[in-house]
Amino acid sequence: MARWRAFWSDPTLRARAYLAAVISAGFFALLGAAVTKLDHVTVQHSRMHVPPAVMWLLVALVVLGEARPVLSRRGTDGASLGLAFGAAIFAVDCWQDAVFAQALAMVFSEVGRRHGWSRLSFNVAQQSVSYAVGGLLFYTLADGGTAIARLSNVLGPARVASLMLAASVVVVVNHVLVWLCVTAVRGVPFGLQLHRDGWRQTRASAAMVCLGPLVVGATVYRAWLLLCLLPAIYVVHGSSTERWEREWESKHDLLTGLPNSRQLRAEGDRALEEAARTRGNAAVLLLDLDRFKDVNDTLGHLTGDQLLRVVASRLSACVGSQGTLARWSGDEFVVLLPRVRSGQDAFAAAHRIAECFTIPFQLEQYTLDLECSIGVAEYPRDAEDFEELLQRADVAMYQAKRSRAGISGYEAERDQNTPDRLALLGDLRRALAGGEIQLHYQPKVSFAAGQVVGFEGLVRWNHATRGPVNPEEFVQLAEQTGLMSTLTSYVVERALAQAAVWWRSGLSVPIAVNVSMRDIHAPNFVASIQEGLEKHGVPAEALQLEITERVLLQDPQRAKATLERLDALGVNLSLDDFGTGYSSLVLLRSVPVREIKIDKSFVARLAHDAEDAAIVRSTVDLAHSLGLKVVAEGVEDEITWQRLAELGCDVAQGWLLAKALPAHEATAWLNRRALSAPPGRAAALAAPRPRPPVRTTRP
Repeated sequence: MARWRAFWSDPTLRARAYLAAVISAGFFALLGAAVTKLDHVTVQHSRMHVPPAVMWLLVALVVLGEARPVLSRRGTDGASLGLAFGAAIFAVDCWQDAVFAQALAMVFSEVGRRHGWSRLSFNVAQQSVSYAVGGLLFYTLADGGTAIARLSNVLGPARVASLMLAASVVVVVNHVLVWLCVTAVRGVPFGLQLHRDGWRQTRASAAMVCLGPLVVGATVYRAWLLLCLLPAIYVVHGSSTERWEREWESKHDLLTGLPNSRQLRAEGDRALEEAARTRGNAAVLLLDLDRFKDVNDTLGHLTGDQLLRVVASRLSACVGSQGTLARWSGDEFVVLLPRVRSGQDAFAAAHRIAECFTIPFQLEQYTLDLECSIGVAEYPRDAEDFEELLQRADVAMYQAKRSRAGISGYEAERDQNTPDRLALLGDLRRALAGGEIQLHYQPKVSFAAGQVVGFEGLVRWNHATRGPVNPEEFVQLAEQTGLMSTLTSYVVERALAQAAVWWRSGLSVPIAVNVSMRDIHAPNFVASIQEGLEKHGVPAEALQLEITERVLLQDPQRAKATLERLDALGVNLSLDDFGTGYSSLVLLRSVPVREIKIDKSFVARLAHDAEDAAIVRSTVDLAHSLGLKVVAEGVEDEITWQRLAELGCDVAQGWLLAKALPAHEATAWLNRRALSAPPGRAAALAAPRPRPPVRTTRP
């Protein structure tokens, strides 16, 4: 029993076994038809004496009808016109000849479509079995072993009913054999196919079943009436085909022939229903072609369309029977995997698809290299319905594109499109517009003289209903949604306004604010800084901009050009969180940075970790050799202060000196300091402060 279960769990073995069984059954159906046809008594009881020319005409019509199925011209198989003529052969000749005629028709049809031998053999076999079952049923019900004495018996009510029932059985057996084949080969559940295609196929087949008695009547009574009946059949065929063509077009992409978003949603809903019923898993892969816009812009949209067709063809071969491939929109494709055992199966499928892009795409005039980004989302882990699953895959795909990883799974913590984060984003926009975002100021004090040498402006947001919002949360949200430039402009404006107040009152201390990579790369960023300085009437040294190492590493030449313009303007630049990235000595020498800030992660363990102390010492020595000032972040106790002073650090910033204060408290703190203090008394002169929580990230 275990070996049997293992055999059926292997899709390849299961498919081969099923195909072999059907082909064997078809062989025996043809053999049985040939043997019983030699029994002249059996044949004589069923046969009406019609001219051989009429019989050959019916056979020819079966062949022609099989070549023109009543459904789409785009390759979707459906009810065949040959069914009406094959059923007529049941009634006027014998069921054996109907089996032979249908087998011959399938051979011509499959050869004409250039299908392989395995598909040809299966289709001939399943049609032979279907017609043999239907023919035997008709012989049993209508003839009962008694010869037909009068032509009027051919179209008697009982005989017509038997003929239509036999034709219906042919249709049912045919469809069942095909659906079981799809289940065995592709793994598509039988019930899903019945739900998806059953009614559509039934409507198409019913017309052919009803035409059968009319063909019989024309054949038996006046053969020339077939010529009058053919135009009517052709009209039925044309109208039915046009109807199914429209239905096909409503569910498929006209450029690639793949299912469209409408059809994908329908199949996805059914797949998730099946997965929920069986407590299984499903997955969606959303694929986007990288740099496809460059192909359209450079080579034209016709070449782009040709490339999409070639990509669709290769993806179809890659996905195969594992799932459903659909064109989602533009240069995006979706793969629905209705049954996966785990997330590893989904990622394995994604990697196989990515490997398909390692081979260049050959077009008529060009050979193009193309890459893709794939997002993976799983049911029920990532989503509860198909629409949400698609959205999760879309988020994962954009994460893969941003990180250039190629493939990325959905991670909720990186999804800025959750309802809560979308609501927070809307609130952030309103808060910026309404001036609800505040700037608090944390002082920076020199080790040498205990003098306040500047402040860092840190954003704070006290939400009306949520309360204080973690700066790391809403700053990251702004970076991910394109709101960062608005937030930076707001912060710079607030900082310059406060600097103007202090400088006019004689408190000439600069204010530092953080700027992002997107800000540095913005074409009008330097101009906006200059306009702000002029608007508030403060010198350029009143503002300091802090950047991270990431700004220098991503497109360094572009960043260098902007930083040089800011330096020429007189704005001081500081490299924040130094030591957490991969800045090189050459990179530091090439940009006009005036100070570096040692990340608090190194400062916090300075007094107890020799390795961190060595890192800080090396950083200080490196900076001084380049003529840079060194600022230590996160100074929270006297021991750390003393150790940093011994290592030659220039400036300290942290809770030992003061927390980040609102503008009016920072002003009062400055006045109390009188702008200077002996270095040993720095901690004693700090403003009263509670013990800090973990310090939040700045924008």
